[in-house]
Amino acid sequence: MDDQLTFLRDDGEDTPRVAGGGPIPDGEPALLDAYSRAVIGAVDIVGPSVVHIQIEGPAKSGGEAAPRGSGSGVVVSPDGLILTNSHVVHGAANIAVATPEGRPMPARLLGDDPDTDLALIRVIPDVTLPAARLGDSRHLRVGQLVVAIGNPLGFECTVTAGVVSGLGRSLRSRNGRLMDDVIQTDASLNPGNSGGPLVTSVGEVIGINTAIIMGAQGICFAVAANTAQFVLGQLIRHGRVKRSIIGIAGQQVPVARKVARFHELDQASGVRIGGLEPGGPAARAGLMTGDILVKIGERTLAGVDDLVRLLTEEKVGQPTPFTLLRGVEMKNVVVIPAERRPG
Repeated sequence: MDDQLTFLRDDGEDTPRVAGGGPIPDGEPALLDAYSRAVIGAVDIVGPSVVHIQIEGPAKSGGEAAPRGSGSGVVVSPDGLILTNSHVVHGAANIAVATPEGRPMPARLLGDDPDTDLALIRVIPDVTLPAARLGDSRHLRVGQLVVAIGNPLGFECTVTAGVVSGLGRSLRSRNGRLMDDVIQTDASLNPGNSGGPLVTSVGEVIGINTAIIMGAQGICFAVAANTAQFVLGQLIRHGRVKRSIIGIAGQQVPVARKVARFHELDQASGVRIGGLEPGGPAARAGLMTGDILVKIGERTLAGVDDLVRLLTEEKVGQPTPFTLLRGVEMKNVVVIPAERRPG
């Protein structure tokens, strides 16, 4: 590995120089200093709140050693609440946390949400830790400077910097659900960065690093802080995120152009019901196999992901209007969603 490393050294020259031996043009030192100050300032604020997480899975049959893994997390409350990725701690038998100073302590899982790949753990016993502040990810701009902090490949307290490459991306979680409002960045992430914070230049956590596209250059993703804030509240109150269901199996299908024009539908697809849970909310409301759902209230249903996203906790037990196509006829039906159980 050493033959792949290039070492830079100070040869004692007083004149600032760039690669290739030329002097730094006038004005560039100040620009580089400003960039450096922004990154250093963000790390100084949030770095003490970033922890290294080690997990042990359940022992395998035959008494074999439990599988091990690691990731990152960020302290979000001084009493030891730590936000990380669901895929880092889900199913762990033992969780251990280490602070940047190397202080080890056990932790327990308070709850996780595979749908958003977020989880909440708490250190044991309760101790006071430096906490980071979650920012408002709605204020992010494409091109904005961001800093990723984590523990990639066992290298603790690693810092990388880049920009926001895209906003409002959608990404599949490990359980197949679509995560919305995902931040794309070119700040380098590697295995072990999972669960660490994505930070602005003013030291606000605006994302939880979650995934990369293997083989691509600089295409990395973080769950937006506003999503994390919502999930955090749900996990504290319930230990899980409460969502609603209507008891159908559905798939995205095209809506015939003539039918869409006739009913003045501004969409090219909907959700066709392929199966109904016996006695479930949809069956009780009179929905039928073959119906194509096109709206919840005034919100368009272009596919199953729209349906999953719009069936929120607030709709549990509440009469909810659906618009559907049955053949060429359009109907309005009121469904009372039930709570979706975990698992």
